[in-house]
Amino acid sequence: MPAPKALDPQEALVCTMVLVAAADGGLTDREIGAMVGLVQSLPIFHDFSSERLKVATDTAVSLLGETDGLAHAARLICAALEPRLRETAYVLACDVIAVDQNARQTELEMLALVRKELSIDPLVAHALERGSRARQQSR
Repeated sequence: MPAPKALDPQEALVCTMVLVAAADGGLTDREIGAMVGLVQSLPIFHDFSSERLKVATDTAVSLLGETDGLAHAARLICAALEPRLRETAYVLACDVIAVDQNARQTELEMLALVRKELSIDPLVAHALERGSRARQQSR
């Protein structure tokens, strides 16, 4: 798959989720399930089909395979997301990591990179992280 020249906002959100999920070497079934659930339930994705989800996921994976792919992905994501959607991207990334209930160091480092690239205020980031963690609590 050739590298994209641009992403639309929905693709950028999916790309962000895939980047953090893949940070530890692959996508788990739980992470994939979380991404599918988010895409199926959130208003930002109301017209986003499962086919587009697959294409966006494949695009994100192909970006990671490029030389300097992470930087390329970050540029595409930032260009696609207006400021009001950057917090959305960050909380979606948090939700995908939180689904495993045991974030690995590589995932946390990727989350820190996402926070930096999207210019998320540290206090806002902390609140979004806590919200994600709270939603994933079990008995």
